[in-house]
Amino acid sequence: MRWLLPWILAASSILQATAQTPPSMSSTAAAPDEPPRAQLCRWPCQCPRSPPRCAPGVSLVTDGCGCCRSCARQRGQSCTEADTCDPHRGLYCDYSGDTPRYEIGVCAQIVGVGCVLNGVRYKNGETFQPNCKYNCTCINGAVGCVPMCTNSRPPLVWCPNPKLIKMAGKCCEQWICDDSRKIRKTSPRHISSAAYEAEEEAWQKNCIVHTSAWSPCSKTCGLGISTRISNDNQQCRLLKESRLCNMRPCEVDIAQHIKPGKKCLAVYRANEPMNYTISGCVSKIPYRPKYCGVCTDNRCCTPYKSKTIEVMFQCPDGTEFSWKIMWINACFCNLNCRNPNDIFADLAHYHDYSEIAN
Repeated sequence: MRWLLPWILAASSILQATAQTPPSMSSTAAAPDEPPRAQLCRWPCQCPRSPPRCAPGVSLVTDGCGCCRSCARQRGQSCTEADTCDPHRGLYCDYSGDTPRYEIGVCAQIVGVGCVLNGVRYKNGETFQPNCKYNCTCINGAVGCVPMCTNSRPPLVWCPNPKLIKMAGKCCEQWICDDSRKIRKTSPRHISSAAYEAEEEAWQKNCIVHTSAWSPCSKTCGLGISTRISNDNQQCRLLKESRLCNMRPCEVDIAQHIKPGKKCLAVYRANEPMNYTISGCVSKIPYRPKYCGVCTDNRCCTPYKSKTIEVMFQCPDGTEFSWKIMWINACFCNLNCRNPNDIFADLAHYHDYSEIAN
């Protein structure tokens, strides 16, 4: 038993040392208390009467408390439980820099696919200006843009010849009234002049009648659709109107009709009348419409003067219906061509040459 004595003495000395160790030296010391977090959301909700006005391109979202509408925080800005990051830009709140509270973060970009525009590659979430007129953002492979030239408005309706011109030293074009005779149509005093900024407006009973210009035809050749907005009805309600349009026939080579020495044929018209056809239904009477021609240089021809006609159709089963169709009177060939694949085309509020239509 003598050989066990050294082991017993060593064990008793370890127990005595452990008993004399102060609490502060214990290996299982208690973790410090986490700092308190501020209460950012309060109930019941107290929201302003009207939502805030956000900068162009900034989303108006419901705050993180689920209460009020607020302008979403952008990349690099601080964010909290209440101030959320812009979800439409693929942002999230990164709290990694605020340990251990995790109360205030920074809006960061979710990893996603980049974008390529005009041969230039952009990172996901990157904001850039391809030119001075647009501010764009790459969002997971898609490019979204906001027009920068939004301050210029066409002259009031009493201006007979409005023009959109390029100003020296400025990026955005400006509208001017090019009228040497200065003909003026007086507006009612009790009506704000802002009400006359649209394409066509008139005072009718208790309604300011507004009719927008017809949109460009959905197809460059063959039968397409053109739309406009108007409240010229008994209820004074803004409704969308549609009409069929045919800029030029797809099966005809109009370029061969250009006269020698010329580069453009503004208007083309077939020698024989034709019938309009929709889904097997044929117009009851034949027509000989005009079409916009083509150019051999970089110019394109678009409608300058047109009107809307009502065409009756008859189907094989005997049923009849009518459709509005654009009737082209004159076309204009210019360098202001619209590329169907141009993502900026639909962002332009006004065009150099507005179609004169009814």
